[in-house]
Amino acid sequence: MPAAVQPAAGLRALWPTPLGVHRWSRADEINPLLARVLGSLRALAQPQAAAFYVSDDDLLQRIRIPEWQEFLRFVVSSLQQTVAQANQDAWPQPAPNLRIALRGMWFQVANAGAHHDVHTHGNCSWSGVYCVQVDEDPARCAEPVMGQHNGVTRFYGPYFGHLGGASADFGNAYLQSAVLDVPPRSGQLLLFPSWLAHQAMAYRGSLDRIIISFNASVHAAQGGDQTQPYAAS
Repeated sequence: MPAAVQPAAGLRALWPTPLGVHRWSRADEINPLLARVLGSLRALAQPQAAAFYVSDDDLLQRIRIPEWQEFLRFVVSSLQQTVAQANQDAWPQPAPNLRIALRGMWFQVANAGAHHDVHTHGNCSWSGVYCVQVDEDPARCAEPVMGQHNGVTRFYGPYFGHLGGASADFGNAYLQSAVLDVPPRSGQLLLFPSWLAHQAMAYRGSLDRIIISFNASVHAAQGGDQTQPYAAS
């Protein structure tokens, strides 16, 4: 049974939803190379390019260049930071010695109005989306139909399910902030709990929207789980 917590006076904001936002310092230099590598993999699997493409989740095994290993180190380091901040009140102190395990990584290419519908991720505790390539904000937002929503990642918070059929008045105005749109920017990494519903909104641009997605789990450093294809402490 969880220990009882005595309520403090005043307002308490319960059950926050963590979201990590990171920027890779090497993105401007290495992203063009990653775009070429991913483009080659796509061409092998999809000779006739379509508006939308999703690879298998085997990038960890397929790409071997040194720059890719540097990218993976950035991903794992960012996960370590975000996971530690999200769990700082839940972990015993001092914080345990843990390791991050990537459980699959794949890429998506979208254009011509393609999108990825609302979904969550399973068999992991965290997921991430890294933007390799997309139109810069001025050109992206100038798209005449989608405007500023062109190609954004939309997150649906825990309040979203309470909006349907709910009575709305000034007392529950906080429920109206149930959706968050995060603009895509080259070099940006988003980290979020795997249970958080999200979607890639429709995108149209001069450049393809290329993202790398992945799932991750967190384990004790001395654990016996040997199933991870890539792990870093």
